[in-house]
Amino acid sequence: MAGPNLFFSKSDLAYAELRDRILSGTLPAGSRLAQYDLAESLNMSITPLREAIRRLSSEGLLTVETHRDVRVSVMNSNEARQLFEVRLSLDPTAAELAAQRRTDDDIATMQAAVDKLLPVTRQWGEEALTAHRAFHQALYRASHNDVLIRLLDDLWDKSDRYRRLGLELPPGDEPRTRDLQEHHQLVSLIVDGRAAEAAQLMRGHITHSLTATAISALEDREGLRVT
Repeated sequence: MAGPNLFFSKSDLAYAELRDRILSGTLPAGSRLAQYDLAESLNMSITPLREAIRRLSSEGLLTVETHRDVRVSVMNSNEARQLFEVRLSLDPTAAELAAQRRTDDDIATMQAAVDKLLPVTRQWGEEALTAHRAFHQALYRASHNDVLIRLLDDLWDKSDRYRRLGLELPPGDEPRTRDLQEHHQLVSLIVDGRAAEAAQLMRGHITHSLTATAISALEDREGLRVT
């Protein structure tokens, strides 16, 4: 998500703002962009906004049907599964490296983040999602692999729409205490340097994530699941 970064141009600002609105669900999947209204709200001309639209279209977040008709890309099971599969590979690697490379500062940051966690349920909503992201970011950074961190941050952002969809499904009403406990267990394993166990637990953690729930729901909606 966009943070308090310095942007080099109005196009960069428009890109970051639109991307944030799409991934947070403020601009819903399938919705049409009112380009001139957006440009006015961002206090800029239409040109930098269209440059941002081209960038977001190349990332698959916007669909440009004509020069004037731009929509937020719909969510689908294929994209959700691809994001899930890559996270299933990379998140355990991050946990394993974190157990091998964590510093005292990393440990302190992870422990502070895990203490702020809330169950990722519909009841706690955005507050829980924000705390959840902060914890995983702290773990990623403890891997001390900049390429991996950038990849996982991007994957996390692009998975957010599916995570929010998962909250709207029946599992979003469940207590999800297992997830909460696994976060605490991950910290303990990383602090103890038990790399293989941390990787194994992380793999199971991703397998039972809200994104996995969203995949099943989307496949049902698209008539792709075999019963």
